[in-house]
Amino acid sequence: MFTNLLKWAAYGLAPVACCWLLSGCSAYMHQPKGIRPARLGEETPVTGSLRTLPEPNEKIYAAVYKFRDLTGQYKLTETGSNFSTAVTQGATNILMKALEESNWFVPVERENVSNLLNERKIIRSSMAQFKNEDNSLPPLLFAGLIMEGGVVSYDANTITGGAGLRYFGTGGSTQYRQDRVTVYLRAVATKTGKILKTIYTSKTILSQSVDGGVFRFVNFKRLLEAETGFTTTEPAHLAVTEAIEKAVHSMVLEGIRDSLWTSSPRSAARTKNMVNAYEEERSEMVQTDVYGAREQMAVPRIIVQPYGSAWRYQGDYSSPLNKIGYGASLEVYLTPYLAIQANASTGTLATKRFLSIDVNEFTGNILFRALPNQRFTPLFYAGAGYTIRKPGIMLEPANQRYFTLSGGGGLEYRLSGTLGLRGTLEYHQPFTDVLDGLAAGTRNDYYVRANAGLVLVLGHFGRP
Repeated sequence: MFTNLLKWAAYGLAPVACCWLLSGCSAYMHQPKGIRPARLGEETPVTGSLRTLPEPNEKIYAAVYKFRDLTGQYKLTETGSNFSTAVTQGATNILMKALEESNWFVPVERENVSNLLNERKIIRSSMAQFKNEDNSLPPLLFAGLIMEGGVVSYDANTITGGAGLRYFGTGGSTQYRQDRVTVYLRAVATKTGKILKTIYTSKTILSQSVDGGVFRFVNFKRLLEAETGFTTTEPAHLAVTEAIEKAVHSMVLEGIRDSLWTSSPRSAARTKNMVNAYEEERSEMVQTDVYGAREQMAVPRIIVQPYGSAWRYQGDYSSPLNKIGYGASLEVYLTPYLAIQANASTGTLATKRFLSIDVNEFTGNILFRALPNQRFTPLFYAGAGYTIRKPGIMLEPANQRYFTLSGGGGLEYRLSGTLGLRGTLEYHQPFTDVLDGLAAGTRNDYYVRANAGLVLVLGHFGRP
C-alpha cells in the first residue's frame, strides 16, 4: 500500500516538476560555454512605460546630489555575510538615467559638482593666460527641483520554500527565495524648500534552483549516478533600476494629477487615460499586502456549513467500505484567523462483511484560517469530542460514548461575500478499541472522513 501511495505521489508531482523545469529552460538552455562580448545594458519592464509618458508642456530642470544606499545591508552568503553590499552604490546614476528616459526632466550635474567647478576654473584661467580673451563662461543651469531619497530597505528572505520528491534514489527538488528592495523618491522645490511629492516603490528579487538526479543500482555491482540542475538569481541592480524607474513614472503622473506640472495640450486625452489607470493601480495597492496578495473578501464573523461526507473505518475488521454521511458546523471567529467551531455529524462505519454500525459525532475545534481576506484559503483545525455508537444488535447497550480526538484540514473558496464552497479531510481517534465491537490487536480503532459542502457567511468583521 505504501509503495502504491509513493507511485501515485510520483505521478501527481511529475507534471509539477515538468512545469518547473520548463519555466527554467531559458536559463538552462543558455548556459555560458565561452567568453561573451560586451553588450548594451538590459532594460526593465518599466523602461518602456517611461518612454511612453505624455509629452510635457515644458521640461523641468532637476538636480540629484545623492541618491544613496541607506540600507546598510551586506550581501548574504551561506556562511553569513561579507563586506560586499547587497544594494548597488550607483543608484544616483540610475536615477539620472531614469529622469532622462522619462523625457520630462533635464538632469543637471550636481553629484560631482566640485569637479565641474574646478574644470570651469581651469578653462577661465587658460583663456585669460594664453588667449587674452574674456574669461567669462555661460552660467550654470539651475534646477527648479531637487530629487532626494534613496534605497531605504533591503529585506532578505521575505519568502522561502521549495518542494521535492525522491523514489528509490530517483527524484528532484526545487527551492526558491525572495528578497525585497524599497525605494523612496521625493521632489523638493528649490525656491521654497517645500517637499512637493514623495513616492514609495518596492521590487521583489527572486532566486530559484531546480535539480534532479538518479542514484541506484541497475545491476549487481553496477551503479547508475547522474545529476543536473540550475540556479537563477534576478540581478539586484535591475531590481533597483525597476523600482527607481517606477518611482519616476509615478512622480510624473502624480504631479500631473496634483497640477504641479502640466502635459502638452496635444496629449490631453492620453494623459487623462494614464492618470486614471494609475489611480486604479493605487487603489489596488491599498488592498495588497507585502507578499502581493490582494484583500478580495470581507473577513467572516459567523459561518454555518452544511456538508455531506464519506466515512471510512479502520480497525479490527478487514475490507473497509466508504459510506455516506452528513453533518453541519457552526464557526464563530474570535479574530480574522482563529475561530471556535462546533460540529455535529452522523454516518456509518462498515466493512464488506461483519460490520455496519451507525455513529454520531459531536466535537469542538479550534480552527485556523490562513488567508482570511482571500477567496481561496487553507484551513486547519483540531479538537476533541465524543463519538456515540448506536446499538447494532438488540443485546448491545444503547448509545456507547467514546472520547475522541480529531484534526483535519482543507480548502475553502468564496463564491461571494455570503456563499462559498469547502472541502476538508479529517482524522478521528476514539480512545477505545471496541468501537467496532471487537477488541483485538495493539491499536485503537479510528476512522477518517472527507467532507464537502456549502459555506454560509452570516456576518463580517468589516469590508476590506
